[in-house]
Amino acid sequence: MALPMNAQVDPRDVHAQARFNMIEQQVRPWNVLDENVLELLGRVRREDFVPPEYLNMAYMDMEVPLKGTPEEAASHGWHMLAPKIEARTLQDLQLKPTDRVLEIGSGSGYMAALLAAQAKEVVTLEIDPELAEMARENLLGAGIKNVEVKLANGATASLAQGTFDVIVLSGSVAEIPEALYAQLNDGGRIAAIVGKMPVMRFTLVTKKGNHFDVKQPWDTAASRLTGFEEPSRFSF
Repeated sequence: MALPMNAQVDPRDVHAQARFNMIEQQVRPWNVLDENVLELLGRVRREDFVPPEYLNMAYMDMEVPLKGTPEEAASHGWHMLAPKIEARTLQDLQLKPTDRVLEIGSGSGYMAALLAAQAKEVVTLEIDPELAEMARENLLGAGIKNVEVKLANGATASLAQGTFDVIVLSGSVAEIPEALYAQLNDGGRIAAIVGKMPVMRFTLVTKKGNHFDVKQPWDTAASRLTGFEEPSRFSF
C-alpha cells in the first residue's frame, strides 16, 4: 500500500521525503489512485536511475535530462519522462504478471524497472549506445533480472523481437507505426504519447481479434523518440 498522508519516512533514506512528496503532490493529483502503482513508485528508487549531475531533479515534476546539457537533451530526446506520466501510463496499462512487454526508449532504465516489477519479462530498446549502457548498469545495480536491454532503433528493428502483450513508447511520436500493431498478441496493448506540441494525447490501443480499440483518455506532452518518422508538412 502507498504511504498514508501522516506516514513517517525513514530518516536513513535521504530521498524518502522527496519520493513521498512526488507521490502525494504530483502523482495522486493526476488521478493516479491505483495503490499497486503508488506502492511501486515508493519502492523503486528513482534517484538510482538519474545521472549524478541531475540528481536534484530526480523527483521534480519535469523531464530529467540524461546526458549533455539540458538544451542538448531536449533536442535529442535524452530524457526520463515526468513521474506523473510514467505513473498514469502504468495505471492505464493494467499490467498482468504474465505479460511480456516491449519498451521503446530505455533511457536510464527507470520505466523498464517499473514495468518489470509488474510483468513477467521486459525487452527494452535504446537507440543511443551510451543510454543503453546506462540502462543496463542501473538495472543491474537495482537487482532487476527480468529486463533485457537491446541497442536498437525501435522504429525499424522491433519486429525481430517477437510478439508482446504490452508495447510502451517512452516518449512521443507523430503516429504509432503500423509495424507495432502486428507485434501485439490478442488482448495486447500499445501505450504511446501521440501528436505534436503543444498538446499531445496519451493513446491506448487494445487488440481484440482483428480489431484495434483506440482510446485517448488524457492530454500531455513529451519529448520525441529518436528514429520515428514525422509526417510531411505538405499534402497534395
